[in-house]
Amino acid sequence: MFHRIAATLVSGLALAAPVAAQDVTVSHGYSTFGELKYGPDEPFSYVNVDAPKGGEISLHALGNYDSFNPYTRNGNVATGTGVLWENLFVSAADDPYAVYCYLCETIEYPEDLSYIAVNLRGGIRFTDGTPMTAEDLKFTVDLFLEQGLPEFRNVFERYYESVEVTGDNQVTFTFTEEAPLRDRPGLVGFWNPFSKAWFEENDARIDRTTLDVFLGTGPYVVGDYDVGRSVTYTRTPDWWGADLPLNRGRHNFDSIRYEYFGDSSAALQAFFAGEYTVRVETSSKEWATAYDVPPVERGDVVREVLPDGNITTAQGFVFNLKRDKWQDARVRDAVAMMFNFEWSNETLFYGLYSRPVSFWGGSDLAAEGVPGAGELEVLEPLVEQGLLDASILTDEARMPAVGDPARNQPDRRTRRAALRMMNEAGWETGADGMLRNADGETLEVVIIQFSPTFDRVVNPYVENLRSIGIDARLERIDRAQYIERRRSGDWDMTNHSPGQEFEPGAGLKQWFHSDTAEDSSRNLMALADPGIDALVDEVIAAQDLETLTQRTRALDRALRAYGFWVPQWGNSEHWVAYWDQYRHPAETPPLAVGVIDWWWYDAEAADALKASGAL
Repeated sequence: MFHRIAATLVSGLALAAPVAAQDVTVSHGYSTFGELKYGPDEPFSYVNVDAPKGGEISLHALGNYDSFNPYTRNGNVATGTGVLWENLFVSAADDPYAVYCYLCETIEYPEDLSYIAVNLRGGIRFTDGTPMTAEDLKFTVDLFLEQGLPEFRNVFERYYESVEVTGDNQVTFTFTEEAPLRDRPGLVGFWNPFSKAWFEENDARIDRTTLDVFLGTGPYVVGDYDVGRSVTYTRTPDWWGADLPLNRGRHNFDSIRYEYFGDSSAALQAFFAGEYTVRVETSSKEWATAYDVPPVERGDVVREVLPDGNITTAQGFVFNLKRDKWQDARVRDAVAMMFNFEWSNETLFYGLYSRPVSFWGGSDLAAEGVPGAGELEVLEPLVEQGLLDASILTDEARMPAVGDPARNQPDRRTRRAALRMMNEAGWETGADGMLRNADGETLEVVIIQFSPTFDRVVNPYVENLRSIGIDARLERIDRAQYIERRRSGDWDMTNHSPGQEFEPGAGLKQWFHSDTAEDSSRNLMALADPGIDALVDEVIAAQDLETLTQRTRALDRALRAYGFWVPQWGNSEHWVAYWDQYRHPAETPPLAVGVIDWWWYDAEAADALKASGAL
């Protein structure tokens, strides 16, 4: 609940209740389904509450940065800024349906959730030592509703009737009837308060790039940085939350450093040279072939495979649906069929990946086979209204074409099927072997990428497309151009990962709804379909877990049938390599790896590495 709204924020005080008197619940958290796992101020069970504080952890990033503001699509934000600010609520990595008070001590709400009053903790301070107040929280909400991303405002501003300071340490969020019931706690908990005084003194805005760091309450502040090369976050002196039970075993490093590199190959070699000390590997090729090096053989570098219990990231190519060429589903389907995952996995990925087939892969929210009774209940009315094709009632959930692992080029049957669909859509093969429409134009497909790592995957795909007469090419550009062209819509296909949560809600509108199709970093493909819109609304309105499950399966089925997504590859594990000076609990929670959150520095092991000359 909390995660999905945040991708992409004293009992007894008077309440500004907008409805007739109801029984009011006072609690340290909220769980949509079931009971809260943790009591008030109880440390999370998966951390080491006795973990020592100290040392540095260092990681890498690719490209460059020119801003510390992650709340605008302009510029390129530095990696790791999340440690600078804190939210009202916090989520546990082993409790997917719950949120817990963090900057607040308790929340108060009636049964109908028409409002939620937040009772802030006493003693919260910004990193400059000034107190955080209820006025700062209200200021922050108003700031985002005025200057936040259009895709955010278009969805969320309609949900708040008012946000008012109702006591010395209390802010009351009153919701409109349009605000989805399940989302209301999340609509409160994701806010991370900024200092009103700091913003006014510095004439700051959240809708433009800046290297001025917005004053927050977080455990770290920006330390040394060299724009585009490195950035270090250092522990906040006299941090207000250091002794909070919820923080026991967390935020253990004195500093967190990110080193920037122009490409992944240089970054890997720098890791083995000790220029940074922890690497979360994302390349199957590197994981399979590149770690046969002396630091690993000596045991100075540890390699671990840790479980990942999250919903599978739906990584894939997406089509730019703003372009006329992609309006015909047959054309999209033909292009999608030419990507041979099985060959890529066998030849390029060393058999380490699986192919995502659902937007909720690895969970019971994923559609499978033909729709059951629960899905039909929501799908049939939309078919009757002409919003969905009748085939969705009887067809099995769409699965990607299966290729030959022994050769890249799809077999004749797949090629013939793709060409038949192109011909039916009005594209005919010319004398030069290229497909052309009635105006004599070729089907140009420009796939934009910024990382050379993708060349070995995209180029074989381009070859397959060209083999049936599609005028495809890879256009690799620098990161700044990549960001700008995606923002401006100057592309045909690009990478995207529409990652979802166990409790989908209002955040779905930012991913798949017509409301955000015009300008969105999430609805990047510009999906605008009334049938999909209706299903998104049905999922948002679901009030119990069974209804939510059935409606999400129906939405998943419809999204896959639409065909705006060519699934690439995925991984259900975390591949982590680190110099042997870090430790983590033996049992890791399912929903996060926690490298910078609850790992810790082993000073004795670090001294041994230095004494041996390894570091």
